[in-house]
Amino acid sequence: MSDRIDTTVAHPARRYNYWLGGKDNFAADRESGEQIAALYPAIRTVARENRGFLQRAVRFLAGEAGIRQFLDIGTGIPSANNTHEVAQAAAPESRVVYVDNDPMVLVHARALLASSPSGATAYLDADLRRPDEILADPDLRRTLDLSQPVALMLVAVAHFLDDDERPYDLVTRLLDALPSGSYLAMTHVTMDFIPPEVAERMLAEVAAGRFRADGYPRSYADVARFFAGLDLVEPGIVPVSRWRPEVPEAQLPPLAETSIYGAVARLP
Repeated sequence: MSDRIDTTVAHPARRYNYWLGGKDNFAADRESGEQIAALYPAIRTVARENRGFLQRAVRFLAGEAGIRQFLDIGTGIPSANNTHEVAQAAAPESRVVYVDNDPMVLVHARALLASSPSGATAYLDADLRRPDEILADPDLRRTLDLSQPVALMLVAVAHFLDDDERPYDLVTRLLDALPSGSYLAMTHVTMDFIPPEVAERMLAEVAAGRFRADGYPRSYADVARFFAGLDLVEPGIVPVSRWRPEVPEAQLPPLAETSIYGAVARLP
């Protein structure tokens, strides 16, 4: 195991894996995951619904939108129906670049994320905070043609950036490198639907030092800023469970259990 993998500190990708029922996590990740679940029991539903959004968004992009190139930043530990699998099921020639800064994610990705024969995948050890390094990486340049439309996937990653890290500028820098006809698919946690008493408990735990918050929820208006100047695909910016659901509305979880926005938008 890489000496860069610190198993004593919880990592968002491994904690997310735990909430999804995966086995690629450690005691610190499980402890952190349970702390959050104790305050907000719906967190596992949020994780599942976020994953479902990714799959539906990729099916839309590879199918209806005709996209054949994907840049997936903040990949997370592979599970069922990853971006390239969904894309290549619709269009076998799809090409996907995965980006993550967790060495454990990269180890799993290189072992498990095999491309279709007519497509391609690549895996970059890089960070959303350094978009120029991502865009200049030789493996990205070999895999994607940035003169042709690309789907930029930022699923459950931008909310790990606080305002001091200039998240809007970072996303804009990536979009500026992509041609017209490209897309942004994004999810972002929010407190907009969390019951006030739950939000108060969470904030009190953070203030007391009993709980470490490594995410920065944003309101609808703040999430909408990421899509400024883009053409939103219907139904716009909505809780992820409400983005083109594939089950009847009666089977969707309550909004209080889906505290994460999702949207897909096209670069004009």
